Amino acid sequence: MRTWRAAVVALGSATDEALYGGKAANLAIAVRAGLPVPPGLALSWPFVDAIAEGTTDAQEALRAAVDRLPGGSQAPGRPLAVRSSAPGEDSARASFAGQHLSCLNVNTPEALTEAVQSVRESARAPAALAYRDRLGLVGPPCIAVVVQALVAADCAGVLFTRDPLDGSEIVVVEASWGLGESVVEGLVVPDRYRIDGSGRVLERVAGMKDIAVRPAPFGGTSQVAVPPERVRTLCLDDAQLTELRELASRCVLVFGGAQDLEWAFADGHLHLLQRRPLTVATG
Repeated sequence: MRTWRAAVVALGSATDEALYGGKAANLAIAVRAGLPVPPGLALSWPFVDAIAEGTTDAQEALRAAVDRLPGGSQAPGRPLAVRSSAPGEDSARASFAGQHLSCLNVNTPEALTEAVQSVRESARAPAALAYRDRLGLVGPPCIAVVVQALVAADCAGVLFTRDPLDGSEIVVVEASWGLGESVVEGLVVPDRYRIDGSGRVLERVAGMKDIAVRPAPFGGTSQVAVPPERVRTLCLDDAQLTELRELASRCVLVFGGAQDLEWAFADGHLHLLQRRPLTVATG
């Protein structure tokens, strides 16, 4: 049996972007800085290729590595999130936001293998290839993968450490009930908060959060109706906004520059899910 040990590493060790991709490299820095990143693994792109090609040794090595995560792959309540991490992804030049597939609530070994294969194949979809062409990227895509414990969020969303429209030094938070996919995929009008440098909340605007994305009982996610009384109820309180602002400040210190973060609250705990440099609109 071939040894794949170097191809599957704990997320905090995935600092080689050429092997593990931009998303994994960003999260590795965050883990090493003590930021609240869910436990996970990074799979190198050659290892992902081997899994996609049906190499049995690689598939078995992946399952063994995931079983060593806190809770294990089959432990009740510990499903997985499987996301792309291409070299250059989540960078200032190329975010690849929305171009590659993410698979959430992956809860069996078979589903894990299928998720890795599906994420890899999503990089070869016409829209993703066209995006690469616009960036002048040549050659076939090399897709690494991040596998993490899924955060079953009570509320989640995005945070910008500067206003993405005008670049002003205002923290902007968008939030909704359930998993953050409802925000990043535009399924709802999220709550919107603006916070100044002193921590004062300048604006709270309740959105129209009539749908929540939740883990489905047998894997994957489903869109569920939000109770009417919660549709226009703000989903973040002052204490949570303070935590988010503190997380934003820490990310600025660790990474430098303006930040674009994806976050989630679950059972009262804040988690950092993704981080990329913020591109501010100009002109």
